[in-house]
Amino acid sequence: MQVQALGHVVLKVGDVQRSEDFYGKVLGIPVVGRIAEPVPMVFFTLGHHHDFAVMELGHHGPSPDRHAAGLAHVAFKVGDSLEALAAVRRELEAARVVILYELEHRFTTGVHLHDPDGNEVELFVDVPRAPDPSR
Repeated sequence: MQVQALGHVVLKVGDVQRSEDFYGKVLGIPVVGRIAEPVPMVFFTLGHHHDFAVMELGHHGPSPDRHAAGLAHVAFKVGDSLEALAAVRRELEAARVVILYELEHRFTTGVHLHDPDGNEVELFVDVPRAPDPSR
């Protein structure tokens, strides 16, 4: 077997409409479809059909436990420059979304936040850096 690509990611949420508002309106990810049965779901596209979806559990489900095994976060690329990330920060602030922290990796810089259900989301930019000769 050889996995060829990641098909899609589905997050369990308490309220599918609240999540559609967050991912679709605040983050600007286009909606490509919705279903009501067997459970309400909204499908989003990042250019490859339905790359990302949310599935409603209802409000009885617990929020994710950051100390338990499972998904740590989902990351979405928002650009290729620090200026693009600064613009994203301004949009998040205008939408009153709390930024948990910023993290600089070797090739990316991103901000981390929670969606309305407490799932951690990273919004990042690719920022090539000069090679560090000490590494």
